[in-house]
Amino acid sequence: MDAMRQARIDLAAALRLAVRFGFHEGICNHFSAMVPGFDGGFLINPQGFHWSEITASSLVLVDFQGEVLEGEHSVEATAFYIHGALHRHLPRARVVLHTHMPHATALTTLEDPTLEPISQTALGFYGRIAYDGDYNGLALDTEEGERIAAAMGDKPVALLANHGVVVTAPDMATAFNDLYYLERACELQVKALSTGRPLRRVSAQVAERTARQFVAPDNAGQMTAHFTALKRLLDREAPDYRW
Repeated sequence: MDAMRQARIDLAAALRLAVRFGFHEGICNHFSAMVPGFDGGFLINPQGFHWSEITASSLVLVDFQGEVLEGEHSVEATAFYIHGALHRHLPRARVVLHTHMPHATALTTLEDPTLEPISQTALGFYGRIAYDGDYNGLALDTEEGERIAAAMGDKPVALLANHGVVVTAPDMATAFNDLYYLERACELQVKALSTGRPLRRVSAQVAERTARQFVAPDNAGQMTAHFTALKRLLDREAPDYRW
């Protein structure tokens, strides 16, 4: 299977899976992916489609000037301005997932949105999250995307104040694995905070060691296995995503 076809299938799968886990919001938010061997643009979900109806062939290939290279549909302006800047400025960001998923976004509405080291799941993100504290409205110009890219720096994940989250990665399996577990970690924190009782934080020493274990090279296979297993679910229940 050629790289373009595989990239389309994986991106369509990620969008369908996001619906399964409640990460989507209406027809808003965007997932994008660059194609191995092609640096002239990126695939992204088209404007006006619910993620449950996305297929590999309905995705749009757009260049960095916003021109559609392949596809019959348009791309929403905020999608281009956010994703174009992140793909252009962050070399690791071959995949960019942006959502308003509920528990992670709930943290962005707090005065202190820090994902605390209170669960094993959260420790997978220890030292890997950028916190962008400036909300400036809808991303309707190049400056907003550029600002988000600068705020992320060398961090693969960002919590955007009063807005949502961005997850970047060199491949779809890594990106979706992070997106899934980020929401789970945030859900645990929101539930813990709802008790009104003090949080029990893991020490910095243990948190740092555990974080290194999560990103160790021998753990990369776990991420691939997770995404592959999720695609098997789609293959059984909604195989049309591959069309």
